Amino acid sequence: MEYVLRMKGITKSFNNVEVLKGVDFQLKPGEVHALLGENGAGKSTLMNILGGVLVPDEGQIELFGKRVRLSGPHVSKSLGISFIHQELNVVSDLRVYENMFLGAELTDRFGFLRVDEMCRRAYDVLSKLGISLDPKAYVRELDASFRQIVEIARALLEEARIIIMDEPTTSLTDHEIDNLMALIRTLKSSGVSIIYISHKLKEVFSICDRYTVLRDGRLAGTGEIADTDEEQITRMMVGKSVADINYYRPRPLGAPLLSVTQLSCAPFFRNVSFTLHEGEILGFTGLAGDGRTELFECIFGYRRAAGGEISVYGRPVRIAHPQDALKAGIGFVPKNRKENAIIKDMSVLQNMSLTALKQYRRHLLIDDRRERAMYWSYKERLAIKAADPHTPIVSLSGGNQQKVVLAKWLEVNANILIFDNPTQGIDVGAKSEIYHLIMQLAAQGKAIVILSSEVPEILKLCDRVFVMHQGEITGCLERSQADEEQIMLYAIGVKREGQVPC
Repeated sequence: MEYVLRMKGITKSFNNVEVLKGVDFQLKPGEVHALLGENGAGKSTLMNILGGVLVPDEGQIELFGKRVRLSGPHVSKSLGISFIHQELNVVSDLRVYENMFLGAELTDRFGFLRVDEMCRRAYDVLSKLGISLDPKAYVRELDASFRQIVEIARALLEEARIIIMDEPTTSLTDHEIDNLMALIRTLKSSGVSIIYISHKLKEVFSICDRYTVLRDGRLAGTGEIADTDEEQITRMMVGKSVADINYYRPRPLGAPLLSVTQLSCAPFFRNVSFTLHEGEILGFTGLAGDGRTELFECIFGYRRAAGGEISVYGRPVRIAHPQDALKAGIGFVPKNRKENAIIKDMSVLQNMSLTALKQYRRHLLIDDRRERAMYWSYKERLAIKAADPHTPIVSLSGGNQQKVVLAKWLEVNANILIFDNPTQGIDVGAKSEIYHLIMQLAAQGKAIVILSSEVPEILKLCDRVFVMHQGEITGCLERSQADEEQIMLYAIGVKREGQVPC
């Protein structure tokens, strides 16, 4: 058959707001099909309809040539559809085979588990994928890529013929990404069709055969990957090209604001020294395991330093807890928003005011009027897209959640802002907005640190670039000196400056 899946005229509304507006989507046998669009474009809604989580208001779905009604996740699964979400649905305290058979355990006639049979079948599926993995290993002991493999193996165990992968490489290292790409090619060669959702266009062009782009709930374009390029895809996603925007703006730098001298925290980093000035944007980059995240977690008080000194405005400060960092005017926007930056059960307003509750306290109560005024101020200033202050934070797109986290630190007047992978899991349009915000904050005199593995991101924004390798700073490059080749030489340890001037 030409298509294993046809979705025709799919329409879906929530509270009289139309999220999908007559969308068509087709999937061929054994192809990797990219589903692209900004956060809020309707990708998740469309895939939740395919996964049986939502029922469309209008439209029809044909699966393997037959019209179907996907009334629930169990129906989709029984028809050969598997959904691997961005947040992996594996249980860390269970073994590999237990995760693969979770909810479908094999038992004998007396109700006892057939452990040997489940291990054998799990091993067979993993072997077909070319993966050497002990079915009795605990999932908590596995790298992120192998946890993802467990989900994929579970899908194949259930004889999935269509696999939906939502941002599958968000938490993976470069090596793990290479493993996943090889696995996707193996699945493709065996006839499995894959819907690949990602904001990383380089990955899309390396692995996908065709693409479909959604914008504002409508079909913006579809076609062969070989017949397009990143700029055309971006224009479809956001309605304009953002490829050639020059974000960087030179500006005068002020006095040294943050100074770090010989800071160490074994085994993550050692003898790190640098200075950050008012209005400066400092980039830290390298390869996975270079220690940059742990370095700034230590500066923020999340980890305890084993030696060295931190000074703010020339005065030594002791930071043993994030509360100490807050008092010193340091804000931290972590890379894992959902685990470390937001409280998922709270509203946008509650998340935004969390660090500044003392400012709104009147006797034993919170001054709701002042708190709401703060919300509307930042909503306008940062262009946060939220229906009202009491909107659940989890209903916002990744870019808007990031803006709420930023507002939380601006409200306590943090003059030093640390961004760890600021655009992770964010679409190209939202990335552009975040980049503009960072430049505006620097122009206002805020001192900013950007931690990122994406060298083009570092080069777009930073005044100076520090490169780390195995817990040490191996290079410090002025903006005029920095390029991808030089940074990579320092990142792999081939080139190092010894005592790096900071």
